[in-house]
Amino acid sequence: MKHSPQFRSKREEERAAAKNTTGYKIWSVLFTIMYPFIAVFTFVFSCIVMFFSGISRVLAYVLGRGHAGN
Repeated sequence: MKHSPQFRSKREEERAAAKNTTGYKIWSVLFTIMYPFIAVFTFVFSCIVMFFSGISRVLAYVLGRGHAGN
């Protein structure tokens, strides 16, 4: 089956057809709206993980140092 001449490949033609669907348009709008929230959540969660990782490193250093002399 030959694809339309305006597309270089069958896959490009399929992508163009998919972009015309209602689901794709809804997903694009929702992703655009939600992206700032996703980015902020990722940043805050990463900071929390780094904080607890720092506590863990300090405790490992302090507790490990106390047992090294025995």
